[in-house]
Amino acid sequence: MELKIFIVLFCTLFTGGNSLQCYECSGKMGSCVSKEKTCQDTETTCGSATTVVSTGGTEVKMQSKGCILKENCISGSVNFEVERLVMSTKCCSTDLCNTQDAPDYGSNSPNGKQCYYCDEKNCFNKLKCLGDEERCFTGKITDGSVTQTAKGCVSKSICDAASQANKGFTSFSCCQGNLCDSAMSIKQNLLFLLWPLFFYILIH
Repeated sequence: MELKIFIVLFCTLFTGGNSLQCYECSGKMGSCVSKEKTCQDTETTCGSATTVVSTGGTEVKMQSKGCILKENCISGSVNFEVERLVMSTKCCSTDLCNTQDAPDYGSNSPNGKQCYYCDEKNCFNKLKCLGDEERCFTGKITDGSVTQTAKGCVSKSICDAASQANKGFTSFSCCQGNLCDSAMSIKQNLLFLLWPLFFYILIH
């Protein structure tokens, strides 16, 4: 199910309709067959993204190319403990310049920072952040009468973009300092919570 969501997400990562032309494709690494795409007026950059999704010790590497807003050319990671998404984006501004794949981004080494994360029972769990995950985040989303919460570690670049979008969330915030995303108890589906947010960041 998670893989299907990622395929949909990265099909919409780079969207096109200015005269700039970019190569466009999305899919698992090695299966991305590029075609030429004319960008929309607001899309002045061609991008290539490599994303590694880690779930329970299993990694899936995704690739996307296409038209992208310059401000969305970001690299970073978000870490829920049970799932981690690491995205590397390489951008350029001439026709069909996004031929190369974006290199893998970041490190899997602990950086000494800790944040709370949530499982199906509570949000009192402590997570060791990796690479450049120097922020903690808390996001809440309301679906009908149910409010759910996600917590974890996040890179500053993704945190900044997410706080600007704040799409689909009743609140989204990042903070600095160990365990600054104060613990609370709540049931939730972690991966489901952030998809509206990442979807918004990557296509706007």
